[in-house]
Amino acid sequence: MLLKTLLILLALIGLAVPIAASLGWLGLILQWSESPMPLHRAISDMAWQTSTDFLLVAIPMFVMLGEILLRAGITEKMYDGIVKWLGWLPGGLMHSNIGSSALFAATSGSSVATAATIGTVAIPQIKKRGYNEPLFLGTIAAGGTLGILIPPSINLILYGLLTNTSVPELYLAGFLPGFLLAALFILTVVVMCLLRPSWGGERLSYTWAERFQALPALVPPLGIFLVVVGSIYAGLATPTEAASLGVVAAMGLAVFNGKFSIAMMREAIEGTMRTTAMIMLIIIAAVFLNFVLSIIGLTQALTDFVTGLGWPPVQTMLMIVLIMILIGCFMETLSMLLTMAPLVTPIVVALGFDPVWFGILLMVLLETALITPPIGINLYVVQGLRKTGPMMDVMKGALPFVLTMFVMLGLLLAFPGLALWLPALFY
Repeated sequence: MLLKTLLILLALIGLAVPIAASLGWLGLILQWSESPMPLHRAISDMAWQTSTDFLLVAIPMFVMLGEILLRAGITEKMYDGIVKWLGWLPGGLMHSNIGSSALFAATSGSSVATAATIGTVAIPQIKKRGYNEPLFLGTIAAGGTLGILIPPSINLILYGLLTNTSVPELYLAGFLPGFLLAALFILTVVVMCLLRPSWGGERLSYTWAERFQALPALVPPLGIFLVVVGSIYAGLATPTEAASLGVVAAMGLAVFNGKFSIAMMREAIEGTMRTTAMIMLIIIAAVFLNFVLSIIGLTQALTDFVTGLGWPPVQTMLMIVLIMILIGCFMETLSMLLTMAPLVTPIVVALGFDPVWFGILLMVLLETALITPPIGINLYVVQGLRKTGPMMDVMKGALPFVLTMFVMLGLLLAFPGLALWLPALFY
């Protein structure tokens, strides 16, 4: 049954069937072949319950937050401000790509939105400043992945919902690994540019006065971050309410910058509706598939199979990580999260691992999937912004950062406290 399920899913994806339809059809096929009951009759009830879940209301709120920030003129100022502070390092603007991505990720919660926003600002600088194009593009693709890990993260909300894990604890657990991964990306660029100085482009230098003058440009995104995350840990708001507060704060910033208008809000709302509709359709299909897998006993069969191997927990975890890396090469990250989290998390918990720690490990695995071909979404986002040149350039540029993510996975496996220290401190 396990092999058949995997083959059907790979066949549907290979036929370029949209991922929501692939998950839905897989559930229907397994129902017809493995269950005597008409499980499809539960779809309408599942769609209603899923769509009205209070926690999931945070998703359109965070999407709208990113859409408003994108149109409010905040990103360009933030990017210029970070250039003043990080541009002196070997690699210049490439560090600004990563730093800006980390800061924007701490407000938008979306990796694709982060890559698209920072890429729009940064890509015109490649030829102007003489950078190595593949590596520069790789920093945008890799930096964008930080939106999954650094709170507030839409994916962490979904993981918490699917596995009944505390979202505030997951947010706390994501802080140190998220910013550590950003630092490792910066270190990767430094090493690459020291080995190949010509890749680093034009050397930039700024006075301390210029740096301090740029600080006000960093205040708005930090303010949004404090409003959203601070309200959660101050006990003033749930994640959903905090996301709504973030939208209000973003609208206030748009008014302050003179960018607020009916036309701007209409564009932001349209973008939010398109993205939310896509996400919710995938979620509803995944919830139905997980229901079918549970009813036909596949979830328990997978747990029994893995625990029955008799391997030590660490060895089993390494096998799970390897399988997830391979799956990430062929499956879009949201569908991978919705499909695999309910299957794998019970196994991980049965092995004695903490579900909060595994949530952060899973986010890094999803980040890896965002920049590994052939289905790495951020690779296509960056290539779409670039508009010219071969796709292979983006893939080559992202490869060093895939290796960096493997280092981050190793650190999380060796030192679980990286993810668990802050939750233990607060809870």
